[in-house]
Amino acid sequence: MPQGKFSAPSAGSHHNNKLHVKKGDKVVVTRGKHKGATGTVLFASPEDQKIVVEGVNVVKKHVKPTPGGSAGGIDEREGAMHASKVQLIDPETGKATRLRKTIVDGKKVRVGAQSGKVID
Repeated sequence: MPQGKFSAPSAGSHHNNKLHVKKGDKVVVTRGKHKGATGTVLFASPEDQKIVVEGVNVVKKHVKPTPGGSAGGIDEREGAMHASKVQLIDPETGKATRLRKTIVDGKKVRVGAQSGKVID
């Protein structure tokens, strides 16, 4: 009974199905073999706590030919990674930052923790 696109959450997980980043955000990878790499979030899955970042975690996918037209072969595409491995890049400073959420004009917005500037 998988709940999201990638895998079922573990039995002890208590995720609130929210992410600190969303599609189109500029992020930097903070942990793992791609540490220091930057890119744009192409896809976000809050159910799985996974994201896909442009140019990061590129994997080779073996594709079968289809009768419709695809020739098949080996494709390179970005693989999913856990959202906790990335931090948002503050547009004001250009550095990785944590986020706070505050209410501005009756709307909840994301604010960079270091700069204090509204991000969206």
